[in-house]
Amino acid sequence: MNKKRTGLLLQILLLLFLTAVIAWCCVRREWWWGVACFPLWFYVLTRIIGSAEKTDKIILEFVEAVKYNDFSKNYNTASASGDMKKLLAGLNSINDRFKTVNKERKAENIYLQTILELTGIGILSFDHTTGLIRWMNEAFKKMTDIPYFKNIQALEKRNPEFLKLLLNMETGQTNVFTFKKGMLDEKLLIGATLFATDGRTDKLISLQSIKGTLDETESVAWQKLLNVMTHEIMNSVAPISSLADTLKNQLEPREPDAGPAPIDPEDLKLGLETIRKRSEGLQRFAITYRNLNKITKPVFKKVLVSDIFENLQNLMQPTLDQKHIELDVILKDPFLSVQADVSLIEQVLINLMTNAIEAVRMQATPQITLSAFSEGDRPYIKIADNGVGIPSNIADQIFIPFFSTRKNGNGIGLSLCKQIMILHKGSIQVKSKEGEGTVFLLYF
Repeated sequence: MNKKRTGLLLQILLLLFLTAVIAWCCVRREWWWGVACFPLWFYVLTRIIGSAEKTDKIILEFVEAVKYNDFSKNYNTASASGDMKKLLAGLNSINDRFKTVNKERKAENIYLQTILELTGIGILSFDHTTGLIRWMNEAFKKMTDIPYFKNIQALEKRNPEFLKLLLNMETGQTNVFTFKKGMLDEKLLIGATLFATDGRTDKLISLQSIKGTLDETESVAWQKLLNVMTHEIMNSVAPISSLADTLKNQLEPREPDAGPAPIDPEDLKLGLETIRKRSEGLQRFAITYRNLNKITKPVFKKVLVSDIFENLQNLMQPTLDQKHIELDVILKDPFLSVQADVSLIEQVLINLMTNAIEAVRMQATPQITLSAFSEGDRPYIKIADNGVGIPSNIADQIFIPFFSTRKNGNGIGLSLCKQIMILHKGSIQVKSKEGEGTVFLLYF
């Protein structure tokens, strides 16, 4: 820098000297000397201005390149000398460092995006003020069945309740939301957080399907409940045994040679009848729930839905004819198939058909519709009736073990259906309106 400063100082002194000479020539009216000195004066002035402008231009170009993340420029140091060469070499070194940092950052971004794409959690980021979508992963699109959209407000037409929830959620807040996805209802755990970057506030939304977790938890609770119930039932046999012992003791002689003790025949008859009824009831109860607790492992095979429907219709048609119930079977694709355990699925359909028959028995024109279809690669089986429907206040309880609305119901039919569909990695859902009918939907 000392060398450059000295050179610049000499140029300024030379410029001042030439200026003084030209001024002296003008005063003395010696024009020729003034004209002769002017080119040299102009040359020195141009050198001083050019040197300053060249440095400024290089620095401004470099700053502009950094501003737009352009690190491709490489300054030629071969033709430069002195301090300029050092400046250009320094800028090249900074450029190289920026290139390295930029490559590392891009690699980290690709790595992070790959992780976010592969994760099973749906992620959405949007501008909290304008609603502009910043980023959305494939899991989010798959969970919501919504393709990419530019602004969060585009959800208004598809699912206004979902949009309202996303906009109103605060940092750290979580909600469980039932998302209607085609024919199915998907339960999603939604989380939200706000963060500020580059002077703007973005909202990050995370979606996680909890349906499988809920089903698994419910299944475990169901098994525990069955074990507890079986235990309690077996314990209730003890009083029966005690009653039998009492009757036996009354029949035995009190002394070795006294003969049988007198007993009222009506008391004996009543006691024995009580034991018989209670024993039979408890035996049926225990056997039923013990079998329910031992659902066999399904044996999957590809089976045509048309074959399942044919077997079901042959089995149920006599009952339907007897009760004057019309059965409509709709199967647009005769080659539609499912991977299923035929005996278990038939058990589910028989149960649902029996429920439907019970539901329509009081209708003037009872009707049941059995249909199957597919959406994409998802096969569905649907059983619909025009019966009395299910009250909304108990619709969520019908799959709970031992819950029943019938007088003689034991509350295991629909619980069994749900367990079988879980074993098939599928689900069963119900939609019902009181007074209009009920639809059960099986998804494989």
